[in-house]
Parts: sequence; C-alpha cells; structure tokens
Amino acid sequence: MIRRPRERFGPAAAVLVVALLLVTVVGTWPPLVAVESGSMEPSVERGDLVVVTAVDRFPWGDPVGSDATNPPTRLDGAGDVVVYTSPVDPRRPILHRVAFRVTAGEDWTDRADPDLLEGADCTDIATCPAPYDGYVTYGDANGEYDQTAGIAPIVHEELVHAKALFSIPYLGFLQLGVDAAIARFGVVPAGVGIVATVSLVSGTGAFLVGRVREGWRTRNDRKGGRRPPR
Repeated sequence: MIRRPRERFGPAAAVLVVALLLVTVVGTWPPLVAVESGSMEPSVERGDLVVVTAVDRFPWGDPVGSDATNPPTRLDGAGDVVVYTSPVDPRRPILHRVAFRVTAGEDWTDRADPDLLEGADCTDIATCPAPYDGYVTYGDANGEYDQTAGIAPIVHEELVHAKALFSIPYLGFLQLGVDAAIARFGVVPAGVGIVATVSLVSGTGAFLVGRVREGWRTRNDRKGGRRPPR
C-alpha cells in the first residue's frame, strides 16, 4: 500500500505540534523530564515521565521547601520538587525536593533534619555556612541532603529552571531510549531514525485498523444479505 507523504508523516508532525504547544504552556524546555534514577522513590520511580513548568510561570513563585508552614504538595510529598543543574555534573539535571531556602553566611544545619545530616555539623560540610543564597535539596529515597552527600552544593536560584507538576508512570523509558540513541548516533541520525520509526508504526497501525474495519464491514454486509463490494 502506497501512502501519500501527508499520511506518512502526519503523525510525526502532530507530535511536533503538540510538543511546541506544551512548551508554550509550561514555558520551559524540555517540558517533560524522564527520571533516570530511583532517588525520588516511591513518589517518582525510574522510567516515569515528569511534566514540569518554568519556575516563574503563573501562578508559581519561588520554590517552597518542605519546612514551610503550609508547603505545597508535589509528587506525594511536602515541598516543591525542582529540576536544577548541578555544577558537579552539568550534563545531568537533577530532580529533587526543596528542603528549605538559605541565605549567604547562614549555618543552615540549625534548621536541618538531624536524620538527613548523618551526624555531620556545619564544620563537616563544604557548603556550610552557605556561600550564597540558595536552596538545600534532597531526594525522597536518599538518606541525606544533596549538600552533605556531595551531590551538589547549595543550589543557586539561577540553576533552578523548572518545577515538577506530576508524573506519568513508565512513559519516561521512551525518552530515555531517545536520549540513548542521540548519545550513540548523534542528533541528525537519531532524529531521522525516530521519524522513520514513528511513520512506520503509524502506517502499520493505520493499515491494521483499516483491515479490521473492512472485515467488520464485510461481515455486516453478509449478515444483511448484501454482497461485499469487489
């Protein structure tokens, strides 16, 4: 069966349009984040797809920590979950929960959860006192703060580029697969392969749906005493 280009590439174009609309609404790129690790389990698991929005997008404000009087509820926990770029490894954004905001020169261990300090005090932590204004963060499944575990220093507000809204189970594996393909083959070859795969899958799906419809139509015609069209 020969399909016209519009029919072949229509689904891929539709996906692109939806992606552009989503970026317009949430105000950040990428608007979807695939979770690569289990640091936020059980609220977010590896392979989940998290929908995020820009921090300054209405009606949001600055990230709110879990220590707030009435903290927002994000991903089955108290406090905002943010995506930030760690200076330790800028290639891999981190999706973790905000514990509280700190100011430059503050001994923030006075406000910290002792269970997450692992017995450390301010003299044991490289980023205490806080060298600048920012945020102390942690993964729900981790036993300590990012700043005491060496995952990241105090998270400067300029490094926080998105807030998490909600997660979709398992769909993140698709994005992880795309990222792996880009890392291995490059952007252009991977993009061509993805478009070809989407077109092939959509074409096969349309063909199968057409055959099923044709079968049902033929069956109904026979029941009604009519000959199926030749």
